[in-house]
Amino acid sequence: MPAYDKADLARRMHGAVEALKHDLGGLRTGRASTALLDTINVDVYGANMPINQVATVSVPEPRLLSVQVWDRSNLSAVEKAIRNAGLGINPITDGQVIRLPIPELTEERRKELAKLAGQYAEKARIAVRNVRRDGMDGLKQDEKKNEISEDERKRFETEVQKLTDDTIKEIDATAAAKEKEILGK
Repeated sequence: MPAYDKADLARRMHGAVEALKHDLGGLRTGRASTALLDTINVDVYGANMPINQVATVSVPEPRLLSVQVWDRSNLSAVEKAIRNAGLGINPITDGQVIRLPIPELTEERRKELAKLAGQYAEKARIAVRNVRRDGMDGLKQDEKKNEISEDERKRFETEVQKLTDDTIKEIDATAAAKEKEILGK
């Protein structure tokens, strides 16, 4: 069986882009987004669960998140998890609903978040380059085992490089759009 599998490489590179989009979704931009709370886990029922498994998160207004906790006994645990998440959001409990007003971002905080977006993008680029390296190594192994010719190896290497370049372009575009959104330009 050949070590080189273009579909697998494409899937893994796409996975890096999806991971980047998920990471960027958690960055606050000054507008309310349910993705903001996706990374928060709550300690309930003796387990660590994602917030969306113990409550409904919605956006009733552009600058407000609403967290409807299903089980009243989990209210304080959910509120504590939000407070400790380091999002700079102050939860207001109102019955079984926790309201999260999204404050305006300071210029300094916007720059920090834009820098963080850049770091996430670099992490994704590194992941893509690692996949590229795996693909190139696989091609060299296949050539050594005489499963493909030198010409085929060179052709496949060009394919891998094009896939890498396209994926990195997508990462750069995604990160640039998020930075623009954060900086409000």
